[in-house]
Amino acid sequence: MAKEILRVEKLNKFYAKQQILYDVDFSIAQGEVLALLGPSGSGKSTLIRCLNGLEEFSTGDLFFDGQKMVPTEKNWQQIRQKIGMVFQSYDLFSNLTVLENIVLGPIKVQKKSRSQAVQIATRLLKRVGLADYLQTYPRQLSGGQKQRIAIVRALALHPEVMLFDEVTASLDPEMVRGVLEIIKELSEKDNMTMIIVTHEMNFAEQIADRVLFLEDGHILENTPSKQFFVNSQTERAREFLESMKF
Repeated sequence: MAKEILRVEKLNKFYAKQQILYDVDFSIAQGEVLALLGPSGSGKSTLIRCLNGLEEFSTGDLFFDGQKMVPTEKNWQQIRQKIGMVFQSYDLFSNLTVLENIVLGPIKVQKKSRSQAVQIATRLLKRVGLADYLQTYPRQLSGGQKQRIAIVRALALHPEVMLFDEVTASLDPEMVRGVLEIIKELSEKDNMTMIIVTHEMNFAEQIADRVLFLEDGHILENTPSKQFFVNSQTERAREFLESMKF
């Protein structure tokens, strides 16, 4: 049995008096791919952002690699090196070249030498088909290229877990496939542990080992992927899947 790498217990999130997440419980094993699915506003992005400290959770516990996470800024800085995240908005530094965007983290955060960081960046860019773009600025790239650079930037820190938050939502349809193929390769070739928020149901069905289905901040299903897409446990999940066909 694969080692548990991340566990969430009774996690709740409030904005003032409004509760966003309710007693969220789940765990993910090393090498597992977990898809977070549900309608817009169900709390998926809030949950995934709580897992690396971009959102403070209100109550509950988070365990990483068997150790209880004490949510201080110093601890989050260390955890973020192990839990990489890619957003739908890319968040690249527009004034830096592709190379400088990628090497910034390894040099500043992990104290790697510049030559080490450049070597890592070059290898990863070659892997995603962008080896010729080292000195290019983000404004000169397409949306799909920017998203691949954002993935490379996260991978450059050698994370143990990758979080993907609707990474294809802002892409033109023809650009989606290339980004999804990279994520699929990370699962199949690298055995990367991943949590993916997506509305791409066909992709989720292909790549996910397990599905968490959320609505209104509650987990309604925590189900093996094959079962979820063929025989969901709840009527609400079946309605959701039917609505996503159109």
